Amino acid sequence: MTDPGPGISASLDDTGTEDDLRSLLRWLRADDTAGVRVRPAAPPPPGGMGTGFDVLQFAVSGGLSAASLVVSVLQWQASLRRAPAVTLRRGDVEVLLTARAARDERTVRRLVALLDGDTAVAAPPAPRTEGSGGDDGTP
Repeated sequence: MTDPGPGISASLDDTGTEDDLRSLLRWLRADDTAGVRVRPAAPPPPGGMGTGFDVLQFAVSGGLSAASLVVSVLQWQASLRRAPAVTLRRGDVEVLLTARAARDERTVRRLVALLDGDTAVAAPPAPRTEGSGGDDGTP
């Protein structure tokens, strides 16, 4: 069996609550297409109720799982009236998923590439420069 590499963790911004995180956990567990194993980062001790949790841990293997995870999180955000932003971390890389990110396919692709460690694809496109001189008579 191959090592899937570092896992991905998720946390919510300040507007998110533990209930939101539990909702995301249920959503991801119910999503068969995500292809990830998910669990709270700090489960309560056996027999204990625990003190809550604020991070989810994912075991992913390969780009398809990272892409599926991103899409599933964005779908969860879209299902909420006020969705908290979700920060996904893999190693030293952090990406911030917002409901707005789902509207731009290029942004989603860059976020997935970052999580997969593909910095060539993840880099934003170079800004376009227009040539000088237009049809307004200026040089």
